[in-house]
Amino acid sequence: MFKNFSSRLFTFAILILISACATKPAEFAEPPPSALAPGFDAELTGYQYPFPVQKFTLEAQKQSLQMSFMDLKSEKQDSEVIVLLHGKNFGGYAFGKVATRLQTMGYRVIIPDQIGFGKSSKPTNFQYSFQALASMTNQLLEAQGVKKYVLLGHSMGGMLATRMALMYPEKISKLILVNPIGLEDWKLMTTYKSIEETYRDELKSTSESIKKYQSDAYYAGTWKPEYDPLIEAASGWTKNPDFPLIAWNSALTSDMAFTQPVVYEFKNLKVRTALIIGQRDKTALGKAWATEENKKKMGLYPQLGRSANKLIPRSKLYELKGLGHLPFVENFDQFFAEGLVPALKL
Repeated sequence: MFKNFSSRLFTFAILILISACATKPAEFAEPPPSALAPGFDAELTGYQYPFPVQKFTLEAQKQSLQMSFMDLKSEKQDSEVIVLLHGKNFGGYAFGKVATRLQTMGYRVIIPDQIGFGKSSKPTNFQYSFQALASMTNQLLEAQGVKKYVLLGHSMGGMLATRMALMYPEKISKLILVNPIGLEDWKLMTTYKSIEETYRDELKSTSESIKKYQSDAYYAGTWKPEYDPLIEAASGWTKNPDFPLIAWNSALTSDMAFTQPVVYEFKNLKVRTALIIGQRDKTALGKAWATEENKKKMGLYPQLGRSANKLIPRSKLYELKGLGHLPFVENFDQFFAEGLVPALKL
């Protein structure tokens, strides 16, 4: 009897060992429980979004993924829907103040976190493309019963919004691009960094380096207390055992943005388009490792905005003087008065 028990115990131990070996690679291993781990886990557990977060489950590339989103309903029946697409270094949380104002104006506001961002899934293996993100966002909107909407994209979200407008022109009543990246093809002015190189760079991120980058790139070297909430999530990630997985997804999406320009297809846009451009913006992927001569040519948003305005058939340009890459954060009132309100009337 003791012999049989020992045999069963040995078999059970072997099964446990096999199960442990079949989990994620060590680099992306399961972290300790989020309540005990520092910072924020991959899906920002414990990080407070400005509005209630819902989850939409979808199948993509042989895996089940969850796409987080916020849905601010309007008191008006049959209210117009506006969809807000976040940038590369943010999640939907960045639009809190903008969404509140839009809701008071009578809009239903939907704010998704793209796969790989915010509270949405961070897959260990995924082939990122703007087409894939557009398709998944379209699935989310269809599941919420949305048939027609205004589409606003900021930064990388502007590239995604452009792709969606090219893929689903019949669903988009108006396209609003707020300091979108991708107004130029960076590949022509700088060298390519492999995903592995970008990943290694991402792993070096700290709270201090994130703040310095955003200060230099977005706010002309300045910093105000109201900017702090926009780096809380990214800073928290760097302190958590999930950070390698987050950094890997960030490297993959950086590669997507760098290698999939939309500027060559601006001429094919059929929807009315508003370009809201903070004139101090100098954002450009790959500028840091470009030659000194090419650095001076990259991210010249006053020129890029006017060039895009000429390329996009039904477009209107709104130039915001004195503002950079995040005009709705730097000067909310100026952004609405000189940019978003007239754009919504386009």
